[in-house]
Amino acid sequence: MAGPYRGHCWTFSAQGGRHTPARMREPLVMGIVNVTPDSFSDGGEFLEPARAIAHGRRLAEEGAAYLDIGGESSRPGAEPVPADEELRRVLPVIEGLAGVDAVISVDTTKRVVAEAALEAGARMVNDISAFRFDPELAGLVADTGAECCLMHMLGDPRTMQQDPRYDDVVSEVRAFLEERLAFAVAEGVPEEKVWLDPGIGFGKTVEHNLELLRRIDELVAIGRPVLVGTSRKSFIGKITGRAEKERVAGTIASNVLAYVGGARMFRVHDVREAVDALAVAAATVGA
Repeated sequence: MAGPYRGHCWTFSAQGGRHTPARMREPLVMGIVNVTPDSFSDGGEFLEPARAIAHGRRLAEEGAAYLDIGGESSRPGAEPVPADEELRRVLPVIEGLAGVDAVISVDTTKRVVAEAALEAGARMVNDISAFRFDPELAGLVADTGAECCLMHMLGDPRTMQQDPRYDDVVSEVRAFLEERLAFAVAEGVPEEKVWLDPGIGFGKTVEHNLELLRRIDELVAIGRPVLVGTSRKSFIGKITGRAEKERVAGTIASNVLAYVGGARMFRVHDVREAVDALAVAAATVGA
């Protein structure tokens, strides 16, 4: 049988002798729990641990397979947060979500934050810098056996949207992700523990984002499952004219298209809607 998500490979199905694309596997939804005062869409809403914990539990009940807990905003222009403040924000929430029926992910670029989060019960590190900001984070992931997600970003959150340019955005993002995957594996991270994220909105124009979605299969062809995060982002607003919290339909459209292209996980604010839409997409494609 072909390995998971290797482009447009095919695997044999015992059901009636039919063949189905290996990339068309069950979609997974990652619910966003931002414990920050300044995230672009929900900053400040879940800064209090009790509210964040209740929100995370609700997202799990709505069908989130993963919960991504973040204590540092990565919106365009965001300033870095000291590690001690980031820990103060995320640890009570991770501890409070113990026993929830979802994998807990910590959204951080710092080894010290990830280490404490993994000790508190997290099982995934979602690093928007792909181990560039703190290379020692790769060794921690390797030593603990955690999953990780490596994302493409042009520069850092403070500078990423300052006139982003590419000769071929998909080819350049693919080359970056391949290099970061190779780095992680060289540091001891098992390849099967790695997810890849093209970084929609992280140093990209509207057209860059759309091109990545159109050609997502070229990133799937790297051979690792692809996570896509389009939820409520500005490119959807520029296309639809909608404010952040009115971009659910646009988010769903982008997620379904990415799923058909081979993406596997979808990081969203609005879990129930994403779960339902992707279930219909999966049933249709599977049929």
